[in-house]
Amino acid sequence: MTGNAGNPAPEPAAHLADPADPAGLTAAELAAAYRAGALSPVEATAAVLARIEREDSKVNAYCLVDTEGAMSAARAAEDRLRRGDPLGTLDGVPVSIKDILLTRGLPTLRGSRTVDPDGPWPEDAPSVARLREQGAVAVGKTTSPELGWKGVTDSPLTGVTRNPWDPSRTAGGSSGGAAAAVALGMAPLALGTDGGGSVRIPAAFCGIFTIKPTYGRVPHYPASPFGTLAHVGPMTRSVTDAALLLDVISRPDPRDWSAMPPPVVSYAAELDRPMAGLRIAFSLDLGFVTVDPDIATLVEAAAEVFAELGATVERADPGFDDPVEDFHTLWFSGAAKSLEAIPEGRRAEMDPGLLEIAEQGARVTGSEYLGAMATRMSMGQRMGVFHETYDLLLTPAMPIAAFEAGVEVPAGSGLTRWTGWTPFTYPFNMTQQPAASVPCGLTSAGLPAGLQIVGPRHADALVLAAARAYEQANPWPFPRL
Repeated sequence: MTGNAGNPAPEPAAHLADPADPAGLTAAELAAAYRAGALSPVEATAAVLARIEREDSKVNAYCLVDTEGAMSAARAAEDRLRRGDPLGTLDGVPVSIKDILLTRGLPTLRGSRTVDPDGPWPEDAPSVARLREQGAVAVGKTTSPELGWKGVTDSPLTGVTRNPWDPSRTAGGSSGGAAAAVALGMAPLALGTDGGGSVRIPAAFCGIFTIKPTYGRVPHYPASPFGTLAHVGPMTRSVTDAALLLDVISRPDPRDWSAMPPPVVSYAAELDRPMAGLRIAFSLDLGFVTVDPDIATLVEAAAEVFAELGATVERADPGFDDPVEDFHTLWFSGAAKSLEAIPEGRRAEMDPGLLEIAEQGARVTGSEYLGAMATRMSMGQRMGVFHETYDLLLTPAMPIAAFEAGVEVPAGSGLTRWTGWTPFTYPFNMTQQPAASVPCGLTSAGLPAGLQIVGPRHADALVLAAARAYEQANPWPFPRL
């Protein structure tokens, strides 16, 4: 089994990295090199900044690079490591932060011309705070569509973010800058957000790994106007790195009233669970999705890998209808809420698509909103019962590969909104389940495809372990521009 449609099997990522360039190393590899004294945080951070300087003009992943702050943080980490007194497992490891998450001392503009860059910017979002406490080195902020509203990454403020495999195509969104940065070695760790697929869409399009954790697993502040659809998640080149990052950002924060208690186990320590004996459902279409044949071939081959690893894999659909209209009710009303603080006179500067959905959202009645919430609860109940039979659900992460950059929907598709081509992602924001996207090969056009692994609520460790088992069985490449 090659894991590709018409292309040779990819080499392991380690074979594609330049061992002389620390920017090609994973976070786990960097941490090990630091401990062994073979590499310093200053060298690694300088290499990442050089990679950004060389590659970012091709994809537009960063909207802010904090060279001075990053090098200062790297020097402090180097001093701690030299003394044998690291702050944590990620001390000295470079990380990027999506420009939706507050970052002390740096502007968080959310892709909008209406946000004053002068701030002030006095506090960190919880995930950023946890990384700072661990000594991670923030190298900059990555791009987002305005207020994170859609599944591609372009905005009036920062322009178009492009795909590292083919810059004429989209990186996806809304965490498109984060995905492109990780894929090109412009920091091994990234923080993204996901309200309807926003870490999984770009991860699938850019060929990296991500997990949208169970809602509340990662504290989130300030509360999203999109409510309990919104998650914070790690975006990385390897499953191990994502587990290490999730271990850190899952720690509690008193500012999020809906956050879960801290995990009782280390996600990184739970990665080697065997797949033998698991009951896994595989649905190619959830009963209502049309999937590109290349993507279908790759995802079907990926599902077979789990059978080879000893799991029982059966074709089964959860049995819910496409909840897109109820998702729109929730999402569009969230968009309307997000615009409340923006003066009417500034709205002409905003993305017209965002203004359109906000206008629709402003007309949502309380009864309609509660009806959409009832759909969520029904879906959650159905998935709870489904997971009594199946430990995991496998689907495509995306039904198509990356399309033309700078547009919301593929040309000639007849679609009007980004949700028309993301039917595998938003249902699991509505149910609040953990869902990962794992690269599962390249299409005949040489573009990445993603396998989505969905687990029951609170089964984040199992989803990560399944992704790690697949990664070991079918390692993936990274792009060269």
